[in-house]
Amino acid sequence: MTLPMDNTSFLVWGTIFSGIGVGFFLYGKKQKAIVPLCAGIALFLIPYFISDIYALVTTGTALVVLPYFVRL
Repeated sequence: MTLPMDNTSFLVWGTIFSGIGVGFFLYGKKQKAIVPLCAGIALFLIPYFISDIYALVTTGTALVVLPYFVRL
């Protein structure tokens, strides 16, 4: 499996979701909230495992809105 690092849109979306993921991770760690913490870890790891741009955007968007709807 090769990563599509030559695709500019993949790099931009990966950077956006990774930046949001770091923010969620830091928030979840500071507030001791498990859902933002796990969503943050997942957000900055998904660009490594998903090589389709549409799947990346769909999964990233779902993970961004997940902490808003799921509260533990």
